Amino acid sequence: MRKIYCFVFFLLLFDIAAWSQDYKIISDISYRSTGDEYALSRCKLDLYVPANIKDYPTVVWFHGGGLTSGERFIPDELKDCGLGIVAVNYRLLPKADLKDCIDDAAASVAWTFRNIEKYGGNTKKIFVAGHSAGGYLTNMIGLDKKWLAKYDIDADSILALAPFSGHAISHFAYRESKGMRTNQPSIDEYAPLYYVRGDAPAMIIISGDRDMELLGRYEETAYLWRMMKENGHKKTYLYELDGFDHGSMVSPAFHILKNHIQDIIGHSLK
Repeated sequence: MRKIYCFVFFLLLFDIAAWSQDYKIISDISYRSTGDEYALSRCKLDLYVPANIKDYPTVVWFHGGGLTSGERFIPDELKDCGLGIVAVNYRLLPKADLKDCIDDAAASVAWTFRNIEKYGGNTKKIFVAGHSAGGYLTNMIGLDKKWLAKYDIDADSILALAPFSGHAISHFAYRESKGMRTNQPSIDEYAPLYYVRGDAPAMIIISGDRDMELLGRYEETAYLWRMMKENGHKKTYLYELDGFDHGSMVSPAFHILKNHIQDIIGHSLK
C-alpha cells in the first residue's frame, strides 16, 4: 500500500511539473536601448507566456506605487489561464519627470505590439491594465493618443483599457510637485479626463468601496465613466468593489478583467 501511495505521489508531482512547464518566463527584457543609466536600468519588463498556445491575448500590466515606488510583478490571478503577461517597470519620481513615466508606459506597450508575435501572441488581442499609479498610466496612454503615436502605434489598437483605482484627474504626485495639496483636484494636460473621447478602446474602470478608497477615487473614476458616456463611448464599464479598500481591491478586480477579456475575445480562458 505504501508503494501505491508513493507511486501516486510521484504521478502528482509529474503532473504538476508538466503543467507548470506550459508557461515560461523571460525576465529583464529591455524595452529601451537608449537613455541614461537610470532609464536603461529601470525600463525593463518580464514576459510570462504560454509555451504551447498560439494567438493568445496579452495583458500589459503596470504596477502601482504613487509614481514614486513599486516593482513589476506577474499577477498570480492572471497566471495559467491562456494569457500572456507583460509586467513593466517604468521610471519613478523624483529621479524622473512625469513625462518620463508616461513615455515609458507607452514605450513598453509599443514593445509589446512589435514583439509579442515572436512569442506566439496576437497583436490584435492586447489589453493594458494597472493598479493605482499603473491605472493612471493606463488611462493616459489609452486616452491621449500622442504618447503611443510617438512610437507609431495607434492607441485604438489596444483592445481594452482596465484601470484599477487609477487617477482620472492629474496624479497627486504631480500635483504635490506643483505645490498643491493631495486633496486639491486639478484637470490639466496630465489628467486622463482631459482626453475623454468616444472612439477610445473599451474601458473597464474598477475602484474599491467609495468609503474606503483614497481621496474620493471612486467618485473620480465614476466621473470618468460618465464623461466617456457623454462623449458617445459605448463600451465604458464601471465597477465599485464594496468592502474593498484601495489595496485589497486588486485581487477581485482581476476576475472582472478576465471576464471582460473572455467576452471580448469570444471564448473562455483556460
